[in-house]
Amino acid sequence: MKKIGIKAKIASNYLSKLNEKKRNAVLKQFCFYLKVNKTQILKANKKDLKSSKKNKNSMIDRLRLDEKKINGIIKSVEQIIKFKDPLGKVLESWKRPNGLDIKKISIPIGVIAVIYESRPNVTSDVSSLCFKSGNAVILRGGSEAFYSNQILANLFRKALKEKGCNENCVQFIKSKNRNNVDYLLSKMQTYIDVIIPRGGKSLVKKVKSKSKVPTIGHLEGVCHVYVDKKANINMAIKVVKNAKMRNFTICGAAETLLIDKMCMKTHCEPILNELYKMGCKIIGDEKIKKIFSKKIKIAKVKDWSTEYLASTISVKSVNGVQGAINHINKYGTLHTDSIITNDINTAKKFLLNVNSSIVAHNASTQFADGGEFGFGAEVGISTEKLHPRGPVGLDQLTSYKYLLKGKGQIRK
Repeated sequence: MKKIGIKAKIASNYLSKLNEKKRNAVLKQFCFYLKVNKTQILKANKKDLKSSKKNKNSMIDRLRLDEKKINGIIKSVEQIIKFKDPLGKVLESWKRPNGLDIKKISIPIGVIAVIYESRPNVTSDVSSLCFKSGNAVILRGGSEAFYSNQILANLFRKALKEKGCNENCVQFIKSKNRNNVDYLLSKMQTYIDVIIPRGGKSLVKKVKSKSKVPTIGHLEGVCHVYVDKKANINMAIKVVKNAKMRNFTICGAAETLLIDKMCMKTHCEPILNELYKMGCKIIGDEKIKKIFSKKIKIAKVKDWSTEYLASTISVKSVNGVQGAINHINKYGTLHTDSIITNDINTAKKFLLNVNSSIVAHNASTQFADGGEFGFGAEVGISTEKLHPRGPVGLDQLTSYKYLLKGKGQIRK
């Protein structure tokens, strides 16, 4: 592990001098290798599927690769190639009264370690994003996708070698030993600048609690949709259905529905009926139970802070937009929250006062995704208060420094 860290540090210094043309050439070569090695990738994936038969169907689905998914991986890398170079950009510039010119420019973070589960596409996405943004990356994928991850990482390293670059810009931890993860978190702060966990709650919780290296990520996605008294009912139904039921296993899925008490009689029944018809379990407060005709479970306090990741939603009546803001800021996880209303001033109040990293007006919470933001691939979603926040794409994997240019000025 220490050797991996030393190699990553050397690769990071090498990468800081690599121009965009060279970085894009490596990514194009990687795309070529992905295209001509589809059979080998699928063969490796079958080995993973064979040894993961006992796992849940949802994990198998995330793990399984086919030609369509590989084409999606290639498309993602091609999109990253097209993005402008995130490095060396002048973010701000100004001149001081003493004639000193100051510029703030974007630079790589350095060495990034990513610990992730299940999805093999993460190997490709993360490697490409980190490399394009000038960062060396250490990959530690889940054991269930070991062979799939390994071949994708090897193909990237092959592309690096083909283009005469340091192969250690991308390193894959080949051991399945979990002690390596503990070592990564507790003993590698000399070599790693940031660790990004991407996976289930238990993985993220472990990383955040044990890491001596700064982390980027989110623990839970307790996302809310607030339906205001001035919400268009048809829009509210459409957005709530999508926010909850499009894919209830992702972190951007709505877990709590808040309804303004002033529109309970007009909005509650129609919205909940649509969810109920789709097989969604409703857990509501006493006011919801009185209005909704179907049999529902009464909500407990813990339901307001529960990430179900299932076809279940908690529903609460609130006292207007301020009641919704208070509830979200108390029980939310700084992920993604949405308001449905035709009142611009109410929407503005919600957007400015909800503390989450992503706040939406008349749109589904399921837009919490790097691809949907136009970032191409993403490393994950960050709910940290410090940089970065929201989807972590290419630009979010950079830091900055200040350049001062003078003519012999000295400080008095």
